[in-house]
Amino acid sequence: MQSELTPALPGVSTDVAATRWLAVGSLLGLIVLSLAWELWLAPLRPGGSWLALKALPLAWPLAGLLKRRMYTYRWVSLMVWLYFTEGVVRAWSDPAPGNWLASIEIALCLLLFTACALHVRLRLAGAKARPSTSAADPT
Repeated sequence: MQSELTPALPGVSTDVAATRWLAVGSLLGLIVLSLAWELWLAPLRPGGSWLALKALPLAWPLAGLLKRRMYTYRWVSLMVWLYFTEGVVRAWSDPAPGNWLASIEIALCLLLFTACALHVRLRLAGAKARPSTSAADPT
């Protein structure tokens, strides 16, 4: 029986698969948090606010993370700092429950950044450890 974290591709370590799922999970968490926060839990205006649209840029990299595109992991690790900054500002300035939601956003951003950075590092280390198959055999 194959585990959930068992890699689907040969040569991909369990650590890489775990960081992939951690990145996807924290990104989905940020999307759900953004929508729930701005539409129901603590919107800026009663009935919801247009700030819920901040979840749209988070949905864009989801396909790239699921398809294991290294480039996506790299730029998501940079984009997440925009959401981290919003979380810090709102944790400091918003009244409860908005400041608690902002604290959750900060935690999810740090988790996403860590997962993306580890994913890239582990994949690059795995690529260096594997012998190159592109070199032609002289014999």
